[in-house]
Amino acid sequence: MDSISPILWTGDSLRLLDQRKLPGKEIYVEISEPEEVIRAIADMVVRGAPAIGVTAGFGVALASQTIINKSHEEAVAYMKEFCSLLGKSRPTAVNLITVVDRMLKVIDKLMPYESMSQALIKEADNVQNETLVSDMNMAELGSKLIDIDSTVLTHCNTGPLATSGYGTALGVIRRAWELGRIKHVFATETRPWFQGSRLTMWELKRLGVPATLVVDSAIGHLMNQGYIDCVLVGADRITANGDVANKIGTLNLAIIANSLGIPFFVVAPVTTLDSQLLEGTEIHIEERDPREITELFGESISPPEIDSINFAFDVTPNDYIDAIITDLGIVKKPYINSIKDLNEYG
Repeated sequence: MDSISPILWTGDSLRLLDQRKLPGKEIYVEISEPEEVIRAIADMVVRGAPAIGVTAGFGVALASQTIINKSHEEAVAYMKEFCSLLGKSRPTAVNLITVVDRMLKVIDKLMPYESMSQALIKEADNVQNETLVSDMNMAELGSKLIDIDSTVLTHCNTGPLATSGYGTALGVIRRAWELGRIKHVFATETRPWFQGSRLTMWELKRLGVPATLVVDSAIGHLMNQGYIDCVLVGADRITANGDVANKIGTLNLAIIANSLGIPFFVVAPVTTLDSQLLEGTEIHIEERDPREITELFGESISPPEIDSINFAFDVTPNDYIDAIITDLGIVKKPYINSIKDLNEYG
C-alpha cells in the first residue's frame, strides 16, 4: 500500500488516482489545466480532507505555471480568483481552506511572479510531506489507546487514499494491528459513495488486516451484540469546543457507542481544527446532488420525481467523543480548554 499514492506531481501536471473507479480499476487522471483540479475535487476524483488539501496545494502550483505571459496585475488577479474558486470546491473540509490560505501567503510574498511557480511547488511538496509525518504521529499516539485484542469499527475512508500519507483513523488501526492490539476491523459501506466498501476494504485487504464489511444500518446491532470494543473515525472539521463534522452517519455511530459505553475516538490532524468556529452549529454542511442517492451506477433506484436530500456530512457533539487524537497530542474533555492549549502549544 505504501507504494501507491493517490496524488503524484510530475513537474508540470498532477496525477490523481481516480477513487471513483476503485476497487475495480486503478486509473490515474492526468491534470494539466488548473480548472480541472477544481472539478476533480468537486467530483470526488480525490476525497478525504487531508488529501483534498494536498491536491489544492498542487492545484495552485499548477495555476502559477499559466501566468508567464500575463502582466503583474493580471497574474495577481488570476491567482487570487483561482484560489477563491478552489476554496469553494468542497465547503465542509477545513484543510482545503487552510492550504489555499497558505498558498496565498506565498503568492503575496513573491510578487513579481517570476519565482512564484517554483516556490508554490515547494510549498505544495511541504504540505504533502507534513501530512505523512502528521499521519505517523497520530498512528503512534492513537495506537496506545487501543486495548489488546480489540475489535474496532470504522466509518467512511481514512487511509492513505484520504490523506496521501499513512492515514488518520485507519492509520491508527493499521499501526495498532501491527502492534498486535487489534484483532479485527468492521467497516461500514458508507453510502451513498460507498467509501467504506470500495476504498477502506480495498486498503485493509492490501494491508492484510482482517476485516468485515457491514451495511451502515447494521452498526447498532453490532455494537449492541458486543462485537465492537471501540470506534475510530476521522474528521473534516473540528470546532473550538470539540464538535466534529465528518461523513454522514458518524453521528449515528457516536450516539449508539455512547449509549452502550463503547469508546468513540476521532483521529484528525491539527490542521482540521477550526478555532474560528466555536461550535458545530456554525459548520456549513455540504449538500450534494440528490441523484447520488436516487441512482446507482446511472440507473434509477427510486420512483421518479420524488423529494430527496443528500447531506454529505453530519456534526457529532463533543459530549459523545471520548478523545480526539491529533498529531500534536491526544485531547480530552473539556475540549474547549484542551483544544485551546493544543493550539497554543502548536
